[in-house]
Amino acid sequence: MDNTHGVNVRGLSYTPAETIEVVSRAGTHRGMMRPDKIFFAGVYGGILLSFGAAASLIVNAEPWYAENAPGFPRLVGALIFPGGLLLIVLTGAELFTAGNMYTGVAFYHGRLPFWRMLVHWTLCWLGNLAGSLFSMAILFEYAGIFDAPILHNEVVNYGTVNQFDPNFRQIFIRAIGCNMLVCLACFLAAQAKELPGKIIGVWWPIFVFVFLGFDHVVANMFNIPLAIMHHTPGLTVGMYIWKGMVPATLGNIIGGAGFVGGYLWWFNIVGQPSLMVDGAGYEIHPDLRPTDGEGLEKHNRPRWLHSHPMRY
Repeated sequence: MDNTHGVNVRGLSYTPAETIEVVSRAGTHRGMMRPDKIFFAGVYGGILLSFGAAASLIVNAEPWYAENAPGFPRLVGALIFPGGLLLIVLTGAELFTAGNMYTGVAFYHGRLPFWRMLVHWTLCWLGNLAGSLFSMAILFEYAGIFDAPILHNEVVNYGTVNQFDPNFRQIFIRAIGCNMLVCLACFLAAQAKELPGKIIGVWWPIFVFVFLGFDHVVANMFNIPLAIMHHTPGLTVGMYIWKGMVPATLGNIIGGAGFVGGYLWWFNIVGQPSLMVDGAGYEIHPDLRPTDGEGLEKHNRPRWLHSHPMRY
């Protein structure tokens, strides 16, 4: 068994410390991609996630279960929805909420400038929105998928329950919990080295977030505009932006970049020896190499941590 700093680098999965190193490297790569690639990967991610969101809506539309076993459709919908995120993870598409953790950790690690992190988040968010709206309008509305009265009623009910009932604060807090689970799903997927482990790692946390009714800003980029298209009474674009997009976006950022990315980086990286993963260390991107005469180790972390005695 090979060990680097006492860490096992073989087997079916990485250790938590190795995994956050993998996340940091992946976040650096994502943040350094060309803007057009980030945006269109986000478009693709929005489309893929909409498949799971649409399937979950259809499952919840069966009236017999709603009257006699209301928890069953919610259970089945929560089991189906993770397929959308799994498609994103396995194809390398971009999801704004996952990017909060990936590029957030790369920034904490000093491998990605703050402005590049923000650019990545912004392009992912816009790409996810474009992909979700395209999927909603063309693949589903234009195709007549939700034209049946029973499905129309479910769409209207979803818009009413998720936009009118909760207030701004509630959506914000739910969004924090949501992206904690989404980013933990991505973390577990990165931790597994084999495909079955990645599938299981993604499925469980996403099932929990959907079953609990947490708010995911990208999923709602499909669901709420769909409800607006179906003329949900009182639901407007302005209401959705202020009461849906804003609190969900802010909450998702805090949950992903803070509660998951920030904590796992601090716990596994800060004050710990530099890690080699699969026998390879980290080579800093040429754009981030020091030019002011400082050592690479000092340059390779955020300015606000320069005085902290830690190694990377």
